[in-house]
Amino acid sequence: MTVVNKKPKILDKQLAKLPKKVIFCKRCVVSNQRPRITFDKAGICSACRYHEEKHYQIDWRQREHELVKLLDKHRSKDGRWDVVVPVSGGKDSAYVSHQLKSRYGMHPLTVTWTPFIYTDIGWKNYNNFVAAGFDNLFFNPDGHLHRKLSRVAFELKGDAWEPFTFGQKAYAFHVALKFGIPLIVYGENGEVEYGGSVKNKNVPFESVKDWEELYFKGVGVEALIKAGLQTGIFRKSEIEPETFALYRPPSLAKINQLGIQMHWFSYYHKWIPQENFYYATKYTNFEANPDGRSEGTYTKYSSLDDKTDGFHFYLSYIKFGLGRASRDAQMEIRSRHITREEGVALVRRYDGEFPKKYFKEFLEYLDITEPHFWKIIDRYRLPHLWEKIKGKWHLKHVVS
Repeated sequence: MTVVNKKPKILDKQLAKLPKKVIFCKRCVVSNQRPRITFDKAGICSACRYHEEKHYQIDWRQREHELVKLLDKHRSKDGRWDVVVPVSGGKDSAYVSHQLKSRYGMHPLTVTWTPFIYTDIGWKNYNNFVAAGFDNLFFNPDGHLHRKLSRVAFELKGDAWEPFTFGQKAYAFHVALKFGIPLIVYGENGEVEYGGSVKNKNVPFESVKDWEELYFKGVGVEALIKAGLQTGIFRKSEIEPETFALYRPPSLAKINQLGIQMHWFSYYHKWIPQENFYYATKYTNFEANPDGRSEGTYTKYSSLDDKTDGFHFYLSYIKFGLGRASRDAQMEIRSRHITREEGVALVRRYDGEFPKKYFKEFLEYLDITEPHFWKIIDRYRLPHLWEKIKGKWHLKHVVS
């Protein structure tokens, strides 16, 4: 185990902004502890209000017309790649890639920033996706440094998953720049769909300048590298100016020179994850979790690629009182697949379930002991959310 030289401060800037009084949405099961979410006077969250717009106000025919106009501008006539699509082999990226190719006649170059530790089903789905007819660039970052960066993120941001987020966002831009492809298409705008900031809800793309605020908990990779050096997790000899170049976006000057834009497919087509699952099953041979459901939730088709995914959701439960079942139930209530009452029952049954299946591999990957793991976990239990009774931690506020 790498010994940390001193106890650094927590870098997740979201935590200080959380309201101390916990309230739950009257329509779904999210609380005001979800960073950047807002509630109106009726007690309805911003994500539920956006989904009202999806069902009743947005003209999806007009949105698709905008998409066709955009794609017509970029479509190649000789088979050259004309759009970059970040993919994992999961249901959502498979849906987007297949739609662009089969429905709109595009020639996607799909790109994969590899998960930390592939699951068997994740690896199978990735290969099934490529075999379904897609060109793909598969990138593995330096395994030794990637693990260390994940360790720093776990300790100082309460989320070992964050280095994947860095690469998932930035790598597509580097590929677009390298191959001269100015159009990038992602799946859903998660901030709008799942309850974060709605500032980009009426535009089809976002700026890389938004990333630190919306996806990186207030600080980017530079802060993690600096903290890793201060704590001794990184050695100075391991870090050079361009060591983590692919974890950062290209410069704005280079992005603007080529005119690179990343567009959300969910802006142009109504985003329904369960429907994406059925679609990917039909067209790219996507398979659901063979275990029946994923730990911490009741669903079987989301975030199947990585053995560390469960800990990303578990830390969300610790930090915000909202785990994996909460996230799934929120979306399915808004998509009208289940009622709020059903969602509440599912959250109370599955939220916070510990992801024990890959726990040993998670500890080995981060090079930490189990006591150290729980020490870090307890560091992120905020006093307005958690209390200790007779030696056991209890969440103070549960949806009802």
